[in-house]
Amino acid sequence: MNETTPATLAAAPGPKKSPAPGGGAPREVPAAETPLGQRLAELVQRQGVLAVLLAVILVASFVYPTFATLDNARGVTVQASFLAVVALGMTLVIITGGIDLSVGSVFALGGVLAAWASQWGFFPALLVPLVVCGAIGLLNGFLIARAGMAPFIVTLATLLAARGLLLALTDEGATTYLVPKDSAFAELGQGSVLGFGHPLLIALVLFGAGGLLLQRTSFGQSLFAVGGSGDAAGLMGLPVARTKILVYTLSGLLAGLAGALNAARLSSGVTIVGVGMELDAISAVVIGGTLLIGGAGSVSGTLWGVLLLAVIQNLINQIGSLNSSYQSVVSGGFLIVVVVAQRYLARSRRTT
Repeated sequence: MNETTPATLAAAPGPKKSPAPGGGAPREVPAAETPLGQRLAELVQRQGVLAVLLAVILVASFVYPTFATLDNARGVTVQASFLAVVALGMTLVIITGGIDLSVGSVFALGGVLAAWASQWGFFPALLVPLVVCGAIGLLNGFLIARAGMAPFIVTLATLLAARGLLLALTDEGATTYLVPKDSAFAELGQGSVLGFGHPLLIALVLFGAGGLLLQRTSFGQSLFAVGGSGDAAGLMGLPVARTKILVYTLSGLLAGLAGALNAARLSSGVTIVGVGMELDAISAVVIGGTLLIGGAGSVSGTLWGVLLLAVIQNLINQIGSLNSSYQSVVSGGFLIVVVVAQRYLARSRRTT
């Protein structure tokens, strides 16, 4: 699932045009004549995180025998699935050149709403958080695209608003809504197929759909065009405002869905979850090779970024003598390295 942006089509492998000797029509340049440095830069940006992930898994498997077990793999992937769903929506937003700081609070709100509505059955438990969280995303998109407000300010405001609504629904956290045992909704979060939990399978289906959306649809190509240059996309006749509204709505929907799945797995609407989750999602997206400035990225890279963060957390647990705070230190270090590498790769691609 490697996406190519319209803005970089000229740099993508494939036939290129160069002036013919003595003038006249330009001739096609074979893909093999693309500068080696440029091709390597593109490859590292797309698949570098996967190489790091595989290297970490290989080393950890030799050092810690309990790491390379099927039970451990199931635990790591299921725990990572909730962040993955949130990060998928964040990927779409960042590709358009935006940011969504509200997803952590929306994730927690979605879990509380799902647990509260689960007393009326499966569909209310799933639909209520999707409607409310989708509405928050729609509000973000409308204020950003139509009112021209900065994404950072808008989503910071809805972060606070969603957390406030969450506290109001739970009497400042004093009330915890429980999901009925043995209900169909609880099975959605706790059930499994071949030992792998439903949340993981749902996340994989969503990522597959996200990859097809970016690669095979005009809407996906519009995301890259808007992120590359909103003004140029508008001159091309693309619906820039509508595109931004849709991606923020999708981000809210996915954060709400992840919260609902988490509530189903925990059998309750926990109020303290989601704090800092927006930063984890942004880290996974950027580590996965999506540019913070927009215009380039892939959902596959985001998936590898999420798994890398999950594996790091699991390794910290395997060591035992380190607490979870070290995950933030390691994640921050990875993020700095990736951002610096992105700047270097972008510079090398411009000069080749």
